[in-house]
Amino acid sequence: MNFLPNFVKERRKQSGLTQVALAEKAGVGLTVVRKIEQGKENLSMAKVNQVLLMFGHKLQPVNLKTNEKSNR
Repeated sequence: MNFLPNFVKERRKQSGLTQVALAEKAGVGLTVVRKIEQGKENLSMAKVNQVLLMFGHKLQPVNLKTNEKSNR
């Protein structure tokens, strides 16, 4: 479950942004960026997506029943 924290941290560093700068550009609080990079669990998907959109990505819910059928 380290994919998201590592992805955000690596992309932020590649972009030459501090956590503060990323938070400001994404329009979220610094604590949101810190919690994402620390791998905290109870995060708002909307806030996570605000950060991910800075890198051209977003999260969305997955229908597990549909996903299970495609894995067969």
